[in-house]
Amino acid sequence: MAKVPNIRFQGYTDDWEQRKLGDLGTIQTCKRVFKEQTSEVGEIPFYKNGTIGLQADAYISRELFEEFRAAYPYPEVGDILISAVGSVGRTAEYTGEDEYFQDSNVVWLHTDGRVAKKYLKAYYQVIDWLIEGSTVKHLYNDNILNSKINMPADLSEQRRIGEFVEQMDNLITLHQRKCDELKKVKKYMLQKMFPKKGEKVPEIRFAGFTGDWEQHKLGDVGSARSGVGFPDAEQGGTSGIPFFKVSDMNIDGNENELVKANNYVNKEQIERKRWNVIDQVPAIFFAKVGAAVMLNRKRLVKTPFLLDNNTMAYIFTKNTWDYDFGKTLFETLDLAKLTQVGALPSYNSSDVENISIMLPTLKEQERIGTYFSNLDSLIALHQRKCDTLKEIKKYMLQNMFPKK
Repeated sequence: MAKVPNIRFQGYTDDWEQRKLGDLGTIQTCKRVFKEQTSEVGEIPFYKNGTIGLQADAYISRELFEEFRAAYPYPEVGDILISAVGSVGRTAEYTGEDEYFQDSNVVWLHTDGRVAKKYLKAYYQVIDWLIEGSTVKHLYNDNILNSKINMPADLSEQRRIGEFVEQMDNLITLHQRKCDELKKVKKYMLQKMFPKKGEKVPEIRFAGFTGDWEQHKLGDVGSARSGVGFPDAEQGGTSGIPFFKVSDMNIDGNENELVKANNYVNKEQIERKRWNVIDQVPAIFFAKVGAAVMLNRKRLVKTPFLLDNNTMAYIFTKNTWDYDFGKTLFETLDLAKLTQVGALPSYNSSDVENISIMLPTLKEQERIGTYFSNLDSLIALHQRKCDTLKEIKKYMLQNMFPKK
């Protein structure tokens, strides 16, 4: 084992040491709480191995809590709780709230003061736990006590490391929370800024717009086109026209944008196969057959492209739609409802083109489209910041502790 990490705070030069956790403290657990002593609602949250650090799904009475807390082991503020069964290794810091924890499945190391609690919290994110079990994973007390930890002897260095990682976690949480909150705002506004079924105006509208929205079918103002076959022999290009498949849809990040294609085709292939490139862009790309249909994902494509035969594109009629509005309207459509129960989920172009929609004037479309485009940009911004911070944290965790 290397005796010092690659990255270190200035002023610290001593070699690190390797210890077993059992050299630094003992394992403690709360008193057993039986199922009949819990309820779905109550005064004191009762956290189990699957819910620590998340949301409690059970509660105990305050009377039982006060009795057990006074008579049996209970964590101190700053102790790091560890899930020992199932979701092995998940941790949460005890912050002093009135809450109780499942015996044996949620444990903590009661330390002797030679290791800072915040350092433990950081190190638990990189530790190699001695896990047992093939079906249900277990982290027994002896496994924890025999797990090895690399640490500086200087408590101030330990605290610096723990505080740095905690600050990174707080920043990640901040941006993820902002991202989640904006997604909730967007979901709410999608429900309010488009007319409900049977209505001609939305509940929320920009000032200055008063007329009824007009009913159309998607086929009146655009067209749906199915993709084409794409033999394995044609796959693997790195340049040319992107050839999109369902698997190319981005699951994370900005859910309305396509990240990149994994396959491209050149001009020779297009001419030989007589493929018709979709060049009326932007256009909406979505699945038309298989399990992906039920996920109801749609992506906006802004450059000419081709699709495989499990997918479909909706092409806007020029000068009829504002593209940002059209992209947003497609988010309100549940294409999965077009499928038949019991059959392989699928639908065809005419099914899509027969969907009824409500459209305002082009000027109102532009206002709505701009609003949701800006909202998408904010969501994407916070998601990118969150992802970047996660990468920085990952790098720092790899370099702030000595290599094995």
